[in-house]
Amino acid sequence: MATAADTLRDIRRQAGLTQRELARRAGIPATVLSAYERGRREPGAEVFLAVVRAAGFDMAWVRRLDDRRQGQRLAQVLELAEALPYRPRPMAHPRLA
Repeated sequence: MATAADTLRDIRRQAGLTQRELARRAGIPATVLSAYERGRREPGAEVFLAVVRAAGFDMAWVRRLDDRRQGQRLAQVLELAEALPYRPRPMAHPRLA
């Protein structure tokens, strides 16, 4: 899983910006951005989003279950599906014009 440091560094590089330029655009000191990218400091959510937006990107938050939990949910759904009675539907007859 990518860390905040990895994400910020990757975003900056994709935008083709130096730390100094991105920090200026985001309104934070370049030394602070450097500390974020090295993992020496953790940005808060507001600062993280400000840096991402200053690089020209937008964030979409998607809630994702971990793989183990997703597997458990899938197994539950499949068990329920197996327990359902199977009643095939008659095929619809096509209308002839």
